[in-house]
Amino acid sequence: MTWNELLFDFVTLWVTVDPVGTVPLYLSVTKDMSMAARKRAAMRATLIAFFLLAGFLYLGQYLLEVMRIELLSFQIAGGIVLFLFALTMIFEKTSGHTVPADDRYDVAVFPLAMPSIATPGALLSVVVLTDNNTHSFFQETLTCLVLVLVLVATLILMLLGEWIMKFIGRSGANILSRVMGMILAAAAVQMVYSALHGSLGPG
Repeated sequence: MTWNELLFDFVTLWVTVDPVGTVPLYLSVTKDMSMAARKRAAMRATLIAFFLLAGFLYLGQYLLEVMRIELLSFQIAGGIVLFLFALTMIFEKTSGHTVPADDRYDVAVFPLAMPSIATPGALLSVVVLTDNNTHSFFQETLTCLVLVLVLVATLILMLLGEWIMKFIGRSGANILSRVMGMILAAAAVQMVYSALHGSLGPG
């Protein structure tokens, strides 16, 4: 595996994971948490996303082939899930209390780990970048190390987001949540459209 191939893997994973784009979502879904809880959520989300992506990197192609699921179908399903979550961000009710550790769902798992960090696009990318028919286990492991670099950068940016939270406050975070919801909804529609367009072909 050449340096150019590793660079290509890095750029592809950086774009699909989108560490910078994860920060606004992280701030919006953790706005009612304490600082310590937000840090724990960032670290847990990154770790969970790693296991998801690494699992798909090594086993995703086998799993999809066994279940006879096409990559485009997986992309459409991911877009629908992302769209439904975006709606909850747009129409959520603001609360004046912090989120307890045993709340009804864990934001570190959903939506941070998936579909924000381990995006459907990232899951598809690790499968394509490590095609079992053309890549050895060693080459797949090198791509996994590149993935680790991208996820470490994602974690660092989320932790630096704590400083942003101090400046924008709760009201700013509420506004940011609605804006991010609209952006995520548009991204989800684009994801489904791209998959359908790819399956139908030009024209």
